[in-house]
Amino acid sequence: MHEKHWSRFQLLHDVVTNSNITIKGTHSYYSDSWDNGFEESVVRYLHGDEISRHWEPRWEIDKLHIGDYVCIGAEAVILMGGNHTHRTDWFCLYPFMDYIDEAYIGKGDTYIHDGVWIGMRAMVIPGVSIGEGAVVAANSVVTKDVAPYSIVGGSPAKLVKYRFEPAIIEELTLLNIYDWPAEKFETLKRYLCASDIQQLKAKALDYDANKNIS
Repeated sequence: MHEKHWSRFQLLHDVVTNSNITIKGTHSYYSDSWDNGFEESVVRYLHGDEISRHWEPRWEIDKLHIGDYVCIGAEAVILMGGNHTHRTDWFCLYPFMDYIDEAYIGKGDTYIHDGVWIGMRAMVIPGVSIGEGAVVAANSVVTKDVAPYSIVGGSPAKLVKYRFEPAIIEELTLLNIYDWPAEKFETLKRYLCASDIQQLKAKALDYDANKNIS
């Protein structure tokens, strides 16, 4: 295990063991500088960790899906549904074991899509979807779905602004850049690390045309 430092990180596909967490690709990372790492400190209340993976589930498990090229800042928290047995529509919130099966209401799977950046100490509530290329500001609490290529912040997190104009966001989404083959992504990385959508589209077309010829 490497020495903890803010310049180091965990690649999620190298460290995740919980079968209820899916990781797309090999580039998503967590900055684990000040805690015990992604599975132990970030993902909370998810059946399938080192202790609970041997239990027989009492209800359907809400899963966590993480895309590729996702950046998760230090001390972020992703809450899952495994311990959410406090019924606000009941007179008493206490999770009595007599009625625990009735008390649990799943929120559905949680999705953190490709290219998302989750800031330091942000919290993601169960069952939300964070769209491609979105940014969650530090210390924010995400309680509802986040649109692709938007920036949200606060508690609860609200839209701050969109990263690009609507037409550019639509074109970026249609390009499906995070589903490109590794060679194409690597070849066009210079144009992804820029903000000229016309140049990116042109280079992508050139790449595809040359591959088809060869």
